Amino acid sequence: MTLHAKVQKIKALVLDIDGVLTDGRIGYGQGEGEIKFFHVRDGHGLKMAMRAGLKVGVLSGRSSEANRTRARELGFSFIYEGKKDKGEAFKILLAENDLKADECLYMGDDVVDIPVFRQAGIAVTVADAPADLDEFCDCRTKLPGGQGAVRELIEWLLKEQGKWQDLMKKYI
Repeated sequence: MTLHAKVQKIKALVLDIDGVLTDGRIGYGQGEGEIKFFHVRDGHGLKMAMRAGLKVGVLSGRSSEANRTRARELGFSFIYEGKKDKGEAFKILLAENDLKADECLYMGDDVVDIPVFRQAGIAVTVADAPADLDEFCDCRTKLPGGQGAVRELIEWLLKEQGKWQDLMKKYI
């Protein structure tokens, strides 16, 4: 099946957080919480994806209040955190959200994401991910994680699905 054909089946974006929605760095201050930085254009792209009818959510190996805050702020359909076995967590995500694996695009950045890459309809990694991931992914973004890679992916996906121009009418 061609990538274009796979794209037409996509109903949900499932994203890793650290290294995809962020640049992968985690900062600790004097308080107990951690600090993360999320790119504003990624956030707007995710809102556009939701307006286009896609479910959007995250599947992360780590748990963090910063993750939950960003997910709530953007209105994600689902959030799965602290999932060390992402392959098994993805199966649960599918069942709980009435999705099939081939209806999901998964974006990750490291070897822990390979089990999900192997299941998802489309697997994407970020520009700065290890080269070993290429054999498990359909494509790699030009931008690194946390630097607009998610927005780049969403724009490509929505254009391939023929939804981009309708979304742009709001701005033009």
